[in-house]
Amino acid sequence: MLEKLLPRRLDNSYRGNTLALWLFGLVVAMKSAQSLAILFGGHAIARDADGIPLDSYAPGAAQSVVAVFAQGSLWRLFFCFLCLLVLCRYRNAVPLMFTLFALNYLAAQLVLQVIPLNRIGTPPGPAVNLVLFVVMLIGLGLSLWGRRDALADVTDAA
Repeated sequence: MLEKLLPRRLDNSYRGNTLALWLFGLVVAMKSAQSLAILFGGHAIARDADGIPLDSYAPGAAQSVVAVFAQGSLWRLFFCFLCLLVLCRYRNAVPLMFTLFALNYLAAQLVLQVIPLNRIGTPPGPAVNLVLFVVMLIGLGLSLWGRRDALADVTDAA
């Protein structure tokens, strides 16, 4: 299993379940859409999707919050481009990328426990991210599990 998670060589020899590739594409598309939405409409997204009370902040403080959100989103967008490259050319790294996405989510939740966000109401953003996390875990499991035909190829080669 460690060989699937950390392959010695990056290539397109994916041996996981094909459904995991579709789930990976879904996660990458959703994370890319979230990033673009924040980059082009950060104030509304931070206020509505994440429940940050920007209207109660001084204009400079609200702008700083939006700028920090945008910087994080730009990093996530670059990571999504890397994931797209993995999906198209280096598919045996899909389990690793699922793991990095999941670890990023868990680390962010840990940070929010230590430094909580001041939110108003029950914003939809955290629920959407939790659903994406569950999809990541399912995709990770499927990508590590393997296909029957891939297992047969390995058995035939031995």
